[in-house]
Amino acid sequence: MAKKVFIAATGQHCGKTTISLSLLHMARKKYERIGFMKPFGPKLANFEGRDVDMDAKLMARVYGLEDCIELMSPVVLHPGDTKRILDGYIRPEALRERIVAACEEFEKRCDFLVVEGAGHTGVGSVAGISNAAIARCLDAPVLMVTGSGIGSAIDDICLNMALFQAEGAQVKLVMPNKILPDKRSMVLNYLQKGLAPRGIEVVGGFNYSNILANPTLLNISRLLGLELAADPAQSSRIVHHVQLGAASTQRVVDLLQPSTLLVVTSTRDELLVMLSTLYHMPEFYEKICGMVITGVAPVSEITRKIIDDSGIPYLRCPQRTTAEIFSTLENYVSKITAEDEEKIALVQRLAEENLDFEGIDGVL
Repeated sequence: MAKKVFIAATGQHCGKTTISLSLLHMARKKYERIGFMKPFGPKLANFEGRDVDMDAKLMARVYGLEDCIELMSPVVLHPGDTKRILDGYIRPEALRERIVAACEEFEKRCDFLVVEGAGHTGVGSVAGISNAAIARCLDAPVLMVTGSGIGSAIDDICLNMALFQAEGAQVKLVMPNKILPDKRSMVLNYLQKGLAPRGIEVVGGFNYSNILANPTLLNISRLLGLELAADPAQSSRIVHHVQLGAASTQRVVDLLQPSTLLVVTSTRDELLVMLSTLYHMPEFYEKICGMVITGVAPVSEITRKIIDDSGIPYLRCPQRTTAEIFSTLENYVSKITAEDEEKIALVQRLAEENLDFEGIDGVL
């Protein structure tokens, strides 16, 4: 019988996938056989011709679980499935049966199984497979990942716990994540005080990291649906800053910060040429991550040749305005993918240094 943990969260972008990656990495050092399951997959990805959840694809690639991919992603909702469920064409009971059957098979194959939920506790309720309902069906203790505040975190935890309690699922651990380093001790202390009367233990997650929070150029290419002109090494560079190339050329250069992605309109020939030229210089290579070139006007032939010859990574986007692209990038929260090797290696190293796996394992 496998030891199981259900990774829940108080909302999106708390870091469930990062925590799942970490737990699997640490579990592999202790247990011979590990497994991962995303029971309800709201985000589609293609894996060798089949539709699976993107997090299941990630874990399969990173931890060599490709042979288990169908068990890892037993339910994937396609566009229109919500209406088909409400219209009675898809039975919620059938979805739950598939999830339970996949888990039972994993329990035969694994010693340690991570089950990752989707979004907040209520996600999936329309299909009869909310996170709380799944945790109860699988009889899996819950580790709830939350933000790094105190009052707001406790409010969110209690709100989400209500559904787990209503379903009869047990929340064993709360993990505040993305904690500001100078507030870590205070946050953990007060969360423990606030949750102790409810019989819940608190274990710290990761400190906030720009590297983990920010996207790679490949992530941005997928977000915008644009072809990226870059080699594999350039594609994996992490964008730490987004800068609008609206000021004078010299001012734009003066404002460059480490690993900046610049959004520049296609008519700014002098700026495009300057950035392409500076990209060759070591002191500016670290600052210039790439460019998004917007605008319906074509890039002049000579400027395009200079850009291509320089090797600077870029995306060409004539359909949307500079302001639209800049706003999209500023509000984007990156999801880890199997191609983000730098991020994955960092997550695993941080897990070894900071995650109390034995403490977590002992509570489950």
